[in-house]
Amino acid sequence: MFEKEIKQYLERHGFEAFKPKAVLFDMDGVLYNSMPFHAVSWHKSMERFGLNISPEEAYQYEGMRGVETIKLLAKRQWNKELTDEEAANMYEEKSNEFRKCPKAEKMDGVEELMRKIKTDGLKIVVVTGSGQRSLLEKLESEFNGLIHHELIISSFDVKHGKPNPEPYLCGLKKAGVMPWEAIVVENAPQGVRAGVAANVFTVAVNTGPLPQKMLADEGANLIFESMPSFRDSWDLLSENWKNR
Repeated sequence: MFEKEIKQYLERHGFEAFKPKAVLFDMDGVLYNSMPFHAVSWHKSMERFGLNISPEEAYQYEGMRGVETIKLLAKRQWNKELTDEEAANMYEEKSNEFRKCPKAEKMDGVEELMRKIKTDGLKIVVVTGSGQRSLLEKLESEFNGLIHHELIISSFDVKHGKPNPEPYLCGLKKAGVMPWEAIVVENAPQGVRAGVAANVFTVAVNTGPLPQKMLADEGANLIFESMPSFRDSWDLLSENWKNR
């Protein structure tokens, strides 16, 4: 199972073998069921500045650095180029709104998936566009033994966020692996595009309201309808490179 998708990936990029040594996870909507809170926070906070972003639309920008999302919205709606400082001040308003939200629960099935990955000897890397320190600081404690701070890439580590491949290229470098030695796990179109652009085998887990076609159109190699579905398929996927 999954031989076809792996073969297509190798042929597309001209790689000889698929030998994963690391799995690169997005955070919001992948590790935590936090996107509904982010979506509402984006809508409420940007409305105060006169920018219109519906909660549904927020999912389309998921994975981008917050300041880049705001600059994009301002360019489209105001035809204005915001400075980094202006966008950062507006993003702080969004962060403050998010802090009012209930605590996001871990995504169902993700810890069990991570344990399978660890058992198979693969590294776990987190690659997120988030710049909210409150979220980043709790990753290591809440995923005790599974996530380590030295293998976290955030908006503070890159100049260009998703859909630029830089975050995932940085994740590969930190893990010490090549593109054909990794798997990206994403849930959003911008993140999928970034993983594909980094030449990494990209798994999309559709945990939000977007149609699966949006993930397929960005080039996802595999698409699962939920995290438990991906968890339950991990052993079948890993059979393709074990003992080879």
